[in-house]
Amino acid sequence: MIKASLVLALVGLGVLAASLSGTVGVPFYLPLSTLALAGTVYIGRHIPKFLRIFLVMLSVTHLLFVALILGVTAGLITGDYTGYVPPPSAALGATVFGILIYGLSYVRVVRTICRITDRYLESQTDSVIRLPFIGLVRAREGTIGTWIIGVLIALNLSQVALNVRLSFFSRDMFNAIQDKDAGAFWYQLFFIFTPLAAVFVAVALIDVLLQYVLTIRWRAFLNTYYVGQWLGDGAHYRMQLTNQGADNPDQRISEDLRKFIDSTYSLSIGLMNQAATLVSFIAILWTISAGFTLPGTDVEVPGLLVWICAIYAILGTWITHLIGRPLIGLNFQQERVEANYRFSLARLREYPEQIALLAGEPAEKEGLARRFTQIVDNYMQIALRLMKLNTFTAAYFQANVVVPYILTAPYYFAGKITLGQMQQVNGAFSRVTSALTYFIQIYTTLADYKAVLDRLTTFESAIASAQRVGGESKLAVTPAASGELRLKDLDVRLPDGSDLLHAKDLSFRPGERTLMTGPSGSGKSTLFRAIAGIWPFGEGQVLVPEGQTMMLLPQRPYIPIGTLREAVTYPARSDSYNDAQIAEALRAARLPQIADRLDEDRNWGQTLSLGEQQRLAVARALLARPDWLFLDEATAALDEPTEQEIYRVIREKLPSTTVVSIGHRSTLAAFHDRRIDMKKTESGLSTPVDLRQAEPAE
Repeated sequence: MIKASLVLALVGLGVLAASLSGTVGVPFYLPLSTLALAGTVYIGRHIPKFLRIFLVMLSVTHLLFVALILGVTAGLITGDYTGYVPPPSAALGATVFGILIYGLSYVRVVRTICRITDRYLESQTDSVIRLPFIGLVRAREGTIGTWIIGVLIALNLSQVALNVRLSFFSRDMFNAIQDKDAGAFWYQLFFIFTPLAAVFVAVALIDVLLQYVLTIRWRAFLNTYYVGQWLGDGAHYRMQLTNQGADNPDQRISEDLRKFIDSTYSLSIGLMNQAATLVSFIAILWTISAGFTLPGTDVEVPGLLVWICAIYAILGTWITHLIGRPLIGLNFQQERVEANYRFSLARLREYPEQIALLAGEPAEKEGLARRFTQIVDNYMQIALRLMKLNTFTAAYFQANVVVPYILTAPYYFAGKITLGQMQQVNGAFSRVTSALTYFIQIYTTLADYKAVLDRLTTFESAIASAQRVGGESKLAVTPAASGELRLKDLDVRLPDGSDLLHAKDLSFRPGERTLMTGPSGSGKSTLFRAIAGIWPFGEGQVLVPEGQTMMLLPQRPYIPIGTLREAVTYPARSDSYNDAQIAEALRAARLPQIADRLDEDRNWGQTLSLGEQQRLAVARALLARPDWLFLDEATAALDEPTEQEIYRVIREKLPSTTVVSIGHRSTLAAFHDRRIDMKKTESGLSTPVDLRQAEPAE
């Protein structure tokens, strides 16, 4: 940034000196705009990287325009080639937008947007990209994104310059028509318009291609980041415990992230494009209307058309804002109710058997109808608001067609401007009005974009809050050299801070099979989660054997959608075990009927009964062979004979595994060497009490 500002400053001073000495004839604002851009780039070296890319590219574009303008002035560019050089106002446009970018860097919402985008642009992840005529290029992902954005900015600025040049083509062609000059007409058509149009089309095609490459790479990176933050260190679990779930995280990661990237690119590039267009075409309007007087008077107003255009656009923007402002809140609400409805449908698909057994279809219909009614009500509010907004904007933009002709007709008939100038004013007026009313055109997009940004930032806040809960936890799970698993001065609390259980000094010895009993709500399952390291509420120490593996089987196991092989080997890779090992584990877990269906891809969580799901989880343990196995009522859905068979299999297949079970059936005592009961103390807390040892199983 410092080097860029230094180059700009040197060029600006050189052009200013040459202009003052009469060596080159350029508008007075050209060197001044160069120096202004140099100062902006220098003080902008600390703004977010996303905005710095725009500043650097604008600097390069500005220098290119200055070089072309000086080339014409110095006679280095002559003949027909001068027709392709943009006017000095194009360089001024780059400066104005650079100053605007620096100002935007202090807007709070813009800084929030840049904080998210800079995660990608500052990425140090190694990556590759295939370039035409070059092949694969290795670079940091952030560097690749930076270069693509830079090229896209250059392409869009070149499109603005081409549009400015085409406006002069329009002027010259209509003047040729007015003068009945066939030679000039055909020259403008074939030697000016045709090459410019060809370049414009090529630039547009490259722009579309690069835009798609950028957005998918950008989305892939941020998707990985957000999924990692959500699933990292148990944040997704703690978000639910602390009621900071930031509803529908699936939508925020998939839909909101996609919308954020698409809108960030289109709005930022669009704003740059419109700002450059605004300045460039204002210069045209100002020049043409330099000697115009107020209609019906002799009062001369410099740049009259510019002032009329500005007032017209500002008034339209203000009215649009008043009409469309409620759309921000309505769009946010629509995203929420739509997501809630989708989630309800997904839950219905997940529990069809339970709903059918309870004949719960009427209740489900009522619940779905209620949620869909919320969608309809909010949607109709959006529709009514959009109807008002579109009524105004449609009338406004229709008026744009005739307003410039109404303004310029008196001057044309008075002979102050030519037909070509009148047509050029019409085009310039339309582009200036379009640039000034850009806010009108994108108001609904901005409303939706703000809602998406709010959903992403609240999702981030929920993750950060969950991570703080984990980081502030005084409940420490620490590896210890001893072979025992020991609880020392352990206090386990609920998320609201109320005390649940206290364990002063409790040890689980290796090789011993322990049964934990006690009334529901006494904290047995919560104690298991504290031992597993996912329960952050409480204090004390859990000393776990160093270097040993643990596995916890809950009452309702998680069965991922996919092949049966993936379901059985979860969370390990599906190729961690061969087919024979997986089939043997399924047969040992009393699931021989599915042992030969390993490659069948389906939602096994719905296909299998809860008892079968529990046996599948046992098959996972038989494959993983953990040193410690915690069974949290993991066989409660089985009948007693099958449960006894499963415990015999665990004893036979995992003889070196230490088993700790939670259960309520008296028959389980025969499969354990020790029993711990959760008792209520006088203070209302639960505490584990070591009872007499049970008779071991034969």
